Amino acid sequence: MRVAYWFSVASPWTWLGSARFAQLVAQSGAQVDVLPIDLGAVFAASGGRPFTERPEARRTYRQLELARWSRRLGVPITLEPRYYPVDRTPASHLLIAARRQGLGALDLSHALLRAIWHEDRDISDWSTLRQIADAAGLDGASLLEDALQPAVAEAFQADTHRAIAAGVFGAPTFIVDGERFWGQDRLDFLAERLARK
Repeated sequence: MRVAYWFSVASPWTWLGSARFAQLVAQSGAQVDVLPIDLGAVFAASGGRPFTERPEARRTYRQLELARWSRRLGVPITLEPRYYPVDRTPASHLLIAARRQGLGALDLSHALLRAIWHEDRDISDWSTLRQIADAAGLDGASLLEDALQPAVAEAFQADTHRAIAAGVFGAPTFIVDGERFWGQDRLDFLAERLARK
């Protein structure tokens, strides 16, 4: 079983589902392709709008829903992080570097999401990213060196184009055998799908 896990490293919805998704794939034995994407490019291709460009009614309702889900799931969240919006490119490149090295990219993705949404840290800062990688038991210096390679930037863009081609329009999106599941609130459906494999 293989799950394509398309997400943004600064998505609060991805944060709310991150630990549950990791638990689900561990229980099911599924393999995960960790695929950070440029959500701005995905929105541009699919008609979505960045949070800061949405009408006030949509922005305020999003905050209400995040707070509700945080309480429901028992997952703490900082609704207005100091470093948000944030440049997602450095953290995305760090994850791709971990993936290329065959390291724990899924665990690192959770650490990056926790950094912005619970610890209020700047995931666009390279020194912060090195600290996060080191704390996750990885070689932060080696990952940063790899993350700065042109091949990683190319992989980030290629993955984003593949996401658009696959019909991804938001984060997180999980795809199993071509079937899409959008949002942390669809994890129960994803579990049912994996159970049928």
